[in-house]
Amino acid sequence: MQELSGLTSDGKQFFAVSDSDNGTLRIQVMGRDCVVTRTITAPVDPYDVEDLAMTPDGTLWASDTGDNNKSRTTVALHKVSPSGAVERFRVTYPDGKHDAEALLIDKSGTPYIITKEPLGSALVYRPTAPLRTDISVPLEQVARVSLSTTDTPGGPLEGTLDSRLVTGAASTPDGSVIALRTYTEAYLYPVPDGDVMKALSGDPVRVPLPNEPQGEAIAFDPDGTLLSASEGAGTPIRAVAGAAALAQPPPPTTTTPPPAADQPQASPSDSPGGSWQNWPLALTLGGIVLVAALVIGLRFRRRA
Repeated sequence: MQELSGLTSDGKQFFAVSDSDNGTLRIQVMGRDCVVTRTITAPVDPYDVEDLAMTPDGTLWASDTGDNNKSRTTVALHKVSPSGAVERFRVTYPDGKHDAEALLIDKSGTPYIITKEPLGSALVYRPTAPLRTDISVPLEQVARVSLSTTDTPGGPLEGTLDSRLVTGAASTPDGSVIALRTYTEAYLYPVPDGDVMKALSGDPVRVPLPNEPQGEAIAFDPDGTLLSASEGAGTPIRAVAGAAALAQPPPPTTTTPPPAADQPQASPSDSPGGSWQNWPLALTLGGIVLVAALVIGLRFRRRA
């Protein structure tokens, strides 16, 4: 796909979207060999689709949020069923226009849009109310993500911005790990309690994605394999097996104390007043007492 911008997977098939489809939203369905098997066509005219997400029930969400020239008064999210039925939801930023290429859907079905900020931290927005097809719903900023410069090769800019510009996002099907990607890296965040905002405030695990000419697509297989891909015809889909587990905190370890050594049970002879087991000492003490008594008795006898 020449202008691949969004990717997701159900473990058996890939679903991909381009950011230029000439007036129609088309989602390409591919086998694991990357051969297109069918096309989901939705009767809607998107402006600039930049990401794709999938919920556990198979519903696809296309993020029509690209705005390179900062000219859009609203952006849109398209909810697409496997049959191609579509609902379009318009949303507006509270603080001006943004270009955004990343979309997350959390466990509750709430969408999060992450902006592509060339000179600062990426901004994270979510709707302030349930989405509606008849009116535009305001967004609110809920988080800010700062990413560090790296030396991973790749990207179209050939500079430090390639490793900082957010170009895609993904979530594992169970919502336990989310990923943000730049042109050259993936950043994995654990979400143990389902709180995306809390997760994005933590320290991520960095997974380099080197030598992708214009890496914009990222996804998870159900087994936790991380998938990434770049624009450009014939570019491969990269698979990083077990990546989701890298972000999960290690399971708590419980140290079971070793069983206590067998202790001898006290017997009546061990208690005060019982028979003496140390009989040599008893005989010695008894002998000392007997000698002392004889000496005292002899002294009294002599005096008498």
